[in-house]
Amino acid sequence: MNITLIFFLGFIVSLVGVVPPGLLNMTAAKISLKEGYTRGIVFSIGACVIVLIQTFIAVIFARYLTRHPDVVNVLQRVALVIFILISMYFFFIAKGDGDVSSEKIPEIRSKKSRFFQGLLMSALNMFPIPFQAYMSVTLASFGWLTFEQTDILAYVFGSAMGSFVMLYLYMIFFDKIKSTQFKSQKNMNRLIGGITAVVALVTLIHVIKEV
Repeated sequence: MNITLIFFLGFIVSLVGVVPPGLLNMTAAKISLKEGYTRGIVFSIGACVIVLIQTFIAVIFARYLTRHPDVVNVLQRVALVIFILISMYFFFIAKGDGDVSSEKIPEIRSKKSRFFQGLLMSALNMFPIPFQAYMSVTLASFGWLTFEQTDILAYVFGSAMGSFVMLYLYMIFFDKIKSTQFKSQKNMNRLIGGITAVVALVTLIHVIKEV
């Protein structure tokens, strides 16, 4: 498949994955607001370096899974149940109190320190590995992604770029975000629940096709 298309598939998947206000994007936004765009960009670059590595690991794992379809079938059904439960949790159980933009960030003076802070905070977030592995397997099952070396690199760099763009958008629009209800924990929970519900629906369709 065209590597440009694969790049944009990775870009979109990663972009959507970083949409909900979380620790990384809110920290990047607050650093940018308090210390300027340059510091926020340095932090984001550090975070995206780890995203690149995590996505590469995830795609390699996904390649292994596609060569063992019996394992994939089991994992798809497990993933379907997990995504349904996650969606139900964020829609009906998770508390809606609090403001996701109110948490303070540590004072750091050097740009280099912000870069390493981005590396550390992104490394502590392990969600991209299972998420990207699942999405890679799903894209491969539809024939949209192969696991040739050029395809893997295109997808990985697309994912890193998608994460960076979303972090940058948070930096640009943070003033508007924090003056709206989008920052509330309740609306954030609904957004995360909506994303996982869409993923669960895609998984269900694929499972039904395999039956």
